[in-house]
Amino acid sequence: MSISFNSYRTFPCDHSDMKLGYIIIYVENVPETVAFYQRAFDLQVRFVHESTLYAEMETGQTALAFSAIEDVVANGIAASPNRLDQLPGAFEICLVNKDVQGVFDQAVQNGCVPLMNPTEKPWGQVVAYVRDLNGCLIELASPVG
Repeated sequence: MSISFNSYRTFPCDHSDMKLGYIIIYVENVPETVAFYQRAFDLQVRFVHESTLYAEMETGQTALAFSAIEDVVANGIAASPNRLDQLPGAFEICLVNKDVQGVFDQAVQNGCVPLMNPTEKPWGQVVAYVRDLNGCLIELASPVG
């Protein structure tokens, strides 16, 4: 099977300014999840809605956000929450840091479930995997190159 990346559908409007704005994970408890990410990964809070049903973490240009599972359901969208006692969903959050071993150790000490210890890949990048309190798969990776 051959895929051509040079052929693409043209749209009637200009999408050249399209950017990834947010990654939103729907969770059972937003404040608990925010506190967990502060402890496990040293992430800072960017914004918390006064209802505490939505929060954003400071993660660079694209925000990592958490929203209450009832918000997506209220929009008429069926969703299954992530759970630590089930297989992780088919997505990951990748957090990049030069000190993967240090971040991995801190994450595990603060409640993350270790899945793969830091391992150097053939291209020189170090990666590790953990699961958070909600069961989300988190890749910890060194910068590429």
